[in-house]
Amino acid sequence: METLPTGISVLDRQFGGGLPSGSVVVLKANPDSQSELILDRFARVRRCRYLTTVRSADAVEASLSGDGDEETTVEAPTEAGDLDEAAALTGDLPEAGTLIVDSVEPLEDGAAPAAYAEFLGDLRSRVDDAGGVALLHALRGGEDPRTRRVTEQVADVVFDLRTTVAGTEIANRLVVPKFRGGAALEEPLKLKLTDTVAVDTSRDIA
Repeated sequence: METLPTGISVLDRQFGGGLPSGSVVVLKANPDSQSELILDRFARVRRCRYLTTVRSADAVEASLSGDGDEETTVEAPTEAGDLDEAAALTGDLPEAGTLIVDSVEPLEDGAAPAAYAEFLGDLRSRVDDAGGVALLHALRGGEDPRTRRVTEQVADVVFDLRTTVAGTEIANRLVVPKFRGGAALEEPLKLKLTDTVAVDTSRDIA
């Protein structure tokens, strides 16, 4: 099985070069975190199909413009929670490319659990057939959507980004509790999220 880089060097080192091709990854994060930086890195490393359910396509394209060499196609469904439209927009995946769904909770909220599970199963099959990677951005805040558990069960890899504020320090820790076909991290990875994603080498303040 081929290993595909994430575009984030610290993660690629931890995971032995990247993620197994065909992987579906869920990134759980708070809405006020810098989790979009992780999506940005994933989108730039290979050809990418980017489905945005919250921001406009123009806003996403503007944020991705710059030094990325790979082609990114941004799609925005007319109905954020329409599974059929989402399936149509994510159907033609680039070979060994990346699929990003940002964010997934309108799809989780907008359908019955069985229909959503079928959508995720089909998405997983398409990603596997293309030999690529899918990243589902799953925001926290209040009560989780009723099908969030389905999202995490189908996923091969779960990234849990936890942001805490202590005094003047903002700490971002990435927990990887699930890594099907690989090794989950034994302890949280402290990240520095500014305009890049790197290891945070500062000491914790007790």
